[in-house]
Amino acid sequence: MSATWPVTQGVFLLGDLEVELGGTIKDAQLTWQVHGTLNEARDNVIVYPCSYTATHDDLAWLIGPGKVLDPTEWFIIVPDMFANGVSSSPSQPSNHDDYPGAVTMADNVRAQYRLVTEHFGVTRVAATYGFSMGAGQAYHWAALFPDFVERAIIVCGSSRTSIHNRVFLSGLLRILEAAPQYEGGGRFSSEPTLALTAFGHVYAGWGLSQDFYRERLFETALGAPDLETFLHTDWAESFAQIRAADLYASAVTWQEADISRGAMYDGDLAAALAGIQARVLLMPSETDLYFRVADNEAELEHLRHGTLAVIPSIWGHRAGSPEGIPDDLAFLTRHVREWLAS
Repeated sequence: MSATWPVTQGVFLLGDLEVELGGTIKDAQLTWQVHGTLNEARDNVIVYPCSYTATHDDLAWLIGPGKVLDPTEWFIIVPDMFANGVSSSPSQPSNHDDYPGAVTMADNVRAQYRLVTEHFGVTRVAATYGFSMGAGQAYHWAALFPDFVERAIIVCGSSRTSIHNRVFLSGLLRILEAAPQYEGGGRFSSEPTLALTAFGHVYAGWGLSQDFYRERLFETALGAPDLETFLHTDWAESFAQIRAADLYASAVTWQEADISRGAMYDGDLAAALAGIQARVLLMPSETDLYFRVADNEAELEHLRHGTLAVIPSIWGHRAGSPEGIPDDLAFLTRHVREWLAS
């Protein structure tokens, strides 16, 4: 990566990591990338977890002077989520046989907390920021470590995966399980090419809104010659680059997301939301099909310090990661930078 600010990366060794729903990630590794410089007070830290299938390199477009997250002001830690193919993942030969059946967002965040405190020596973070599954992890940070997080910025995400969202994920998992290469337990004898194509086509109907397709933005904004080409190049080919075992495991992580799980809140979501001390900025997309505005509105009434800023967009879920979408990017940049400055 070519950048005018410091960019470093590494691997944090966690040892054998027991996960909350049973099982152990053997010799667990958390890969990370950092942008910027940690100040003398060690209080300019932003933790920026990954979204579904994304790695730290995929998230870097949002970071830069004058961008959403400015590395000349902030020390931005980007930890790779388990099962994204970079941190410990079931696709890696060392994990193929015994990767746990479910690794939760809480498992990820507890590992990230160790990275932040043990490796970087940080005692408080200025903000957690995330999009989609990254937003879920940012929410978990604020709930699990309420004294540690000053702000949480939740972009197209939720505190608990909704029932309708779980139905969507169930469909994706059943597609992968129907492949002849599926061996059970989220493992595959070889890559299920046809299933991955189907996976991408189904995902394309959810990642973007009805309005996006009605306006034919795949042609006018993205330059595709027709719908079939768009579905093939932007969705089927994209998911074909990712190992099926990682897609499967990450979807389970998404499906199981719930900030209230465990002894701390005993499943009481209202109590978990009320326990968050951070100032929370909720930024859903107006047309997102699975992280709905209504879900964030329901959360807002339980938060001590919450603000809702709905992204006025027809790009559906993509509005929360608006690379190449000028209006949505301007809206996101303005609100996030104002929130961080306040």
